[in-house]
Amino acid sequence: MAFSNQTPTIVVLKEGTDSSQGRGQILTNINACLAIQDTLKPTLGPFGSDILIVDGNGRATISNDGATILKLLDIVHPAAQMLVDISRSQDCEVGDGTTTVTILAGELLKEAKNFIEDGMNPHLIIKGYRKACQLCIEKIESLSIDILTKDNGNDNDNLEFRDLLEKCATTAMSSKLIKANSKFFTKMVVDAVLTLDQNDLNENLIGIKKIPGGSLEDSLFIDGVAFKKTFSYAGFEQQPKSFKNPKILCLNIELELKAEKDNAEIRIDQVNQYQEIVDAEWKIIFDKLQSIYKTGAQIVLSKLPIGDLATQFFADRNIFCAGRVNDDDMNRVIQAVGGDIQSSCSNLLKDGKLGQCESFEEIQIGNERFNIFKGCPKTKTCTLILRGGAEQVIAEVERSLHDAIMIVKRSITHKKIVAGGGAIEMELSKYLRDYSKQIHGKQQLIIAGFAKALEIIPKQLCENAGFDSIELLNRLRSYHAKGETWYGIDFQLENIGDNFKNFIWEPSLVKINALSSATEAATLLLSVDETIRNDEQDQQQQGQPQMAPGRGRGAF
Repeated sequence: MAFSNQTPTIVVLKEGTDSSQGRGQILTNINACLAIQDTLKPTLGPFGSDILIVDGNGRATISNDGATILKLLDIVHPAAQMLVDISRSQDCEVGDGTTTVTILAGELLKEAKNFIEDGMNPHLIIKGYRKACQLCIEKIESLSIDILTKDNGNDNDNLEFRDLLEKCATTAMSSKLIKANSKFFTKMVVDAVLTLDQNDLNENLIGIKKIPGGSLEDSLFIDGVAFKKTFSYAGFEQQPKSFKNPKILCLNIELELKAEKDNAEIRIDQVNQYQEIVDAEWKIIFDKLQSIYKTGAQIVLSKLPIGDLATQFFADRNIFCAGRVNDDDMNRVIQAVGGDIQSSCSNLLKDGKLGQCESFEEIQIGNERFNIFKGCPKTKTCTLILRGGAEQVIAEVERSLHDAIMIVKRSITHKKIVAGGGAIEMELSKYLRDYSKQIHGKQQLIIAGFAKALEIIPKQLCENAGFDSIELLNRLRSYHAKGETWYGIDFQLENIGDNFKNFIWEPSLVKINALSSATEAATLLLSVDETIRNDEQDQQQQGQPQMAPGRGRGAF
C-alpha cells in the first residue's frame, strides 16, 4: 500500500490541551447555561423563593437578587460565566431585571438547542434572533407610556408625578424581602431620589448605613449627611452636640501630639536644648489649633486622628471635632456642605475653605451615635439608616432598596413605562407570532421560537406562585389576540388582569436592556463551536512549588 499521498497530522497545541468543537460543544455550552437558569427560576416574581448561600468562610447570604446569587456562586464553566456577566451588566445599567435577563437568555438557548439538534446552522438562528430582538425593541418603544406630566413645570412638586414614581418603586419591591413593608420603603426611596439634584441624579450621594436591631420600619430617612460617630478622646463629652447654621472645616491633617518616633536621634550640646525641642513641638501643634480656631469653624472634621490635646482645646472653645472620618463620608460631606479638604493649616482664612449647613446634631440611633448634617446647600444628598433583626436581613434590604432606587431614577430620566407581570412579554410573543406568519423558510421557525421563549416569564411567575400556568397562559394568549395589550398575571386575584390599570409598572428601559442583553448572550454562545482549554498548564500554575528561601539553587 502506498502512503505517499496521505497528509501528515500537524499538532499545533501543547500536550494536555483539551479541544472540543462542533455541534456537541454548542450543546454542552447550552446545557451549562440551562443549569444556571434552573437555579434562578424559583426566585422570579412576587412569590419567588430566597436562596441561602454559604461561602467557604461560613458567611451566609440570603437573597433572591439574580446578580447577587450568580456573583456568590462558584461558576467555573466559561459559557455559564457569560450569564453572570449579563446579569451584572443589567444590575449596573438599570438596577433591576437581573433574574429576568438570565432566565430569558437560558430560554432562548433552550429553543435554539432544538434547532441545532435538528441540524440547523447556528448562524441562521443568530440572524433570526437578532431580527426578533430588533422587532421587540421597536414594539416596546411604540407601546411605552410617557409618565411625564405637563400640568406643572416642576415634576418634583407634582403629586401625580410622585405617585407614578411610587408605583414603579412598589413594583420593583414586589419580589423582594421588603414587599410586606413596601408602602413604608416606597416613600423612603422616592424621597431619596427626589432629594438629589434632578439634573444629575447621582445615586452615590444616597448614603446607606446599617444598624442591627429593631424592626424594618424603624429605618430612618435623613435629608442630609449622616455617619457613625468616630473614635473620640478624653474631653469629647464637653463639646457641644448641636449647632444652627454652623461653619464646617474639613481636614486631612493629624492633630495629635506624639512622642518621638522610634529610633529618633537628637544631638544637643546642652541639656536645656532638649526642652527647647519639646517646646517647639508644642508650639507647632498649638499654632495649628489656633489657626483652625481663627477660621470661626464650629465643626472640625479630619480623615486623620484628632488627639486628646486637640479635643480638649476645641471643647474649651465650644467647637465640635471628629477624627478618623472615612473617605466616603468625608467626600459626601464636602459635596453637600461645600468647602475643600485642607491638607495644611496655612491660608485657612481665605474664602471658600469652609462649608455650611442649616443644622448639625449628634443623636442616638439604636446602640450607635450618629453625626447628622441637615439643610446642605451645595449638593442635595440624603442618608438611609436601615434597621433589622439580623445582618443578613439588613444586607438584603440594602440590595432591595438599591434596585428600587435605580428603577425610580430610570423612571425619571427615561419617563416611559410598560406593564409588568408578564404583560409586555405576552404582547411581544403575540406580535412575533403574527410577524412569523408573514415570512417563509427557516426564519419563520426561529422567530416563532423566540416568541415562545418570551412566554417563560409569565409561565415562571405562575409556577412560582402555585397557579395553573397552562390555563392562565392560554387565557393570556386569547386576551392578547383580542387586543388586550396590558393583560398579565394578577397575583391578588390569582387570575389574569389589566396590569396597567392595576399599577404594575416597570420602566421600558428595563425590558429593552434585558431583551438586548439576553439576545446578545445567546447569539454569542451560539457562535462559539470550539473551546480550547489547557488544564495541565492551569494545574502547573496553581500547584507550582515556591523556591526555598535563602538559596538560589534548590536542594538535591
